[in-house]
Amino acid sequence: MDLFSPLLDALPAVLTFPNLLAMVGGVLVGIVVGSLPGLTATMSIAVLLPLTFTMDPLVALGMMAGIYNGAMYGGAIPAILLRIPGTPAAIVTTFDGYPLAQQGRAGYALQIALLSSAFGGMMSAIAMMVLAPPLSLVTLAFGPPEVFWVGIFGMAAVAVFLGEDLPKGMLSALIGLFIGMVGLDPVMSTDRFTFGQLELESGIDIVVLMVGLYAIPPCLEMAEDTARAVGARIRLDFQPFLKTMREIPRYFRIWSWAYFYGIFVGLLPGASGSFVSFLAYERAKRMSKDPESFGKGNPEGIAASEFGNNADNAAALIPTVTLGIPGSSVAAVIMGGLLVHGLQPGPDLFRNSADIIYGFMIQMFLTSLILIPLGGSFATNLFAQVLRIPRPLLIPLIICLSIVGAYCVQNSLFDVWLMFGFGLLGYVMSKTGLPLAPVALGVILGPLIESNLRLSLLLDVRNEHILFTRPICMVLIALLVLTTVLPPVWKHIRARRARQA
Repeated sequence: MDLFSPLLDALPAVLTFPNLLAMVGGVLVGIVVGSLPGLTATMSIAVLLPLTFTMDPLVALGMMAGIYNGAMYGGAIPAILLRIPGTPAAIVTTFDGYPLAQQGRAGYALQIALLSSAFGGMMSAIAMMVLAPPLSLVTLAFGPPEVFWVGIFGMAAVAVFLGEDLPKGMLSALIGLFIGMVGLDPVMSTDRFTFGQLELESGIDIVVLMVGLYAIPPCLEMAEDTARAVGARIRLDFQPFLKTMREIPRYFRIWSWAYFYGIFVGLLPGASGSFVSFLAYERAKRMSKDPESFGKGNPEGIAASEFGNNADNAAALIPTVTLGIPGSSVAAVIMGGLLVHGLQPGPDLFRNSADIIYGFMIQMFLTSLILIPLGGSFATNLFAQVLRIPRPLLIPLIICLSIVGAYCVQNSLFDVWLMFGFGLLGYVMSKTGLPLAPVALGVILGPLIESNLRLSLLLDVRNEHILFTRPICMVLIALLVLTTVLPPVWKHIRARRARQA
């Protein structure tokens, strides 16, 4: 398969002024959002999504790519300066970043985090360019029965890996499937759970759901904690950037393992960057000649954590664009963005919209590259001061943007109230430990699962049980069983060993 021709064909569109402006703006917004504890890339993309309706799809995707990569680095800023991870994936960065900052080397720690994030993101984008096109061709062998099992497998995998425990993940997935059933029946066109409301007959709009679930709960949580002291003015004390660049070969071995973990975990639906960070950090500690220094300010710990969680960025999008199964919560929101712009994940995306999907891969690479100049000494010093913005000022700003976004979907106040309803649902779920991503995935995959199940049953006129007897279906069923059974069994074994120890 010719890999380079589609990339070269897409490159001129990516290098147009609107696209470059969108990528740069996205990276800046992402760094700012990521540096604010409590605000995530998922939330910022969800808020941005309605504002992209009138944009060219490639411009909108470029902005999302910039926010995604920018926020993943931005999360390291408060992690290093305040020991508060800006994003969940930056938790491991606090282990050695904050001790380095206490030693007066905060600037050096941020430079290591910046370089590791940028190179991790670029390598992840290259993996996406290499792996996604052939994987999309494999999906051509998929008919309705196979698509049905892929949807079920994706729901189960996300529910298992994103939740703290299997029952909570499954419950979230069921909530999402229920919301996805609201509206007209796809076959019989009868009302389902509309309660006589005409606005619900076309179903729940994915944008309204995303904005409500991911933008409102962080605002409510910030409102609970408005009295928290804002960080004092921070001195970073950067060393010359070229001097830090010359140290890069020192981290090659650590980055290699972090890259392997990032790509492998990214391909698993539901596994997140924070998981990769822990794996990469543990490997770096075992390989180190001075493992006792980890947790006390070893820059290798920062390099492993940041490279790992950024290597997961584009890799998590591979199952999203090829199979329609998001690899992370951010990928679920980006998939919503694809659907909003009429882009259906799968082989048709690579065949009918090749310039857009290959352009998006290039954008993921370029936005990681842009991180280096935009996140340099001056910019990082500036963004670090964002931490001093009083949180009460952010809450009305985010809520206003969310209202505008929800209203713009259909120019309907009903959608605004619906968005607030989903916001309260997301807040309650967060407080009770229920993961949000399976809900979004249930709404996205629910109609797909239902329609393919019904189509499979209609095709099975000879009663051959095609849902269970086709080879790919049998493989998917085996994977489904392994995914849902192994984690609880492994958890039980570890608990028993812990009790015996």
